[in-house]
Amino acid sequence: MGVSPNADIAMPRQPRIDLPGIAQHIVQRGNDRQPCFFNPADYQRYLQDLRELCLQHQCRLHAWVLMTNHVHLLLTPQCSGATSVLMQCLGRRYVRYINDRYFRTGTLWEGRYKACMVGDDDYLLTCMRYIELNPVRAGMVADPADYPWSSHHATAHGRDAHLLQPHRSWLAFEHDPIQRQQRWRAFVMVEITHDAPDPLRLCLQRQHPYGSDRFRAAIEAQLGRRCGSAKIGRPKKQRPE
Repeated sequence: MGVSPNADIAMPRQPRIDLPGIAQHIVQRGNDRQPCFFNPADYQRYLQDLRELCLQHQCRLHAWVLMTNHVHLLLTPQCSGATSVLMQCLGRRYVRYINDRYFRTGTLWEGRYKACMVGDDDYLLTCMRYIELNPVRAGMVADPADYPWSSHHATAHGRDAHLLQPHRSWLAFEHDPIQRQQRWRAFVMVEITHDAPDPLRLCLQRQHPYGSDRFRAAIEAQLGRRCGSAKIGRPKKQRPE
């Protein structure tokens, strides 16, 4: 029996791009955009599991935010495949905790997490800022310092830094730790326009590398395949002096 040309054909999933030493921006959402955190203990439990599993699976965490119904992480795996293993273990462990605590069953997360690799320097700093500004863009707070569940307290104020392993690009932002925190606070609060989807969001949605043409070409050469065709350009330098 022939197959109709209009029939849906299941396409194989592209394998995860999970290369050692290259930062990844990860987003995982609650199923059907429903909440995945219900009280402060849940946020604390997720962060505890995240810290333990990052150490266990050799992933260095650079920035994070836990929103009501999704999470953003910026991390660098130290060995191939470490990110995928980390996210699988973290997701399963947290789902068991939520199901046991709230007497529920079934899934919590919306399918596979999304991820894109991130280049160094301005690209990585832009990604960090994007992550820490999520509560501001969502209208939950006016200042990221007022939101308790993000890395901003560590990067901008030096508090709760035990979760993070700073990326070299962030350390190079300013060599003196106190001055770095001051400059970072100012940098994060630079006004962001919303006239069109920014390249970082597009790369994450399409799971394409976010970085320079040279960064993208190096990844494609290593993988032996294309990783998206859109030219994204360099983020605007908006660092306060």
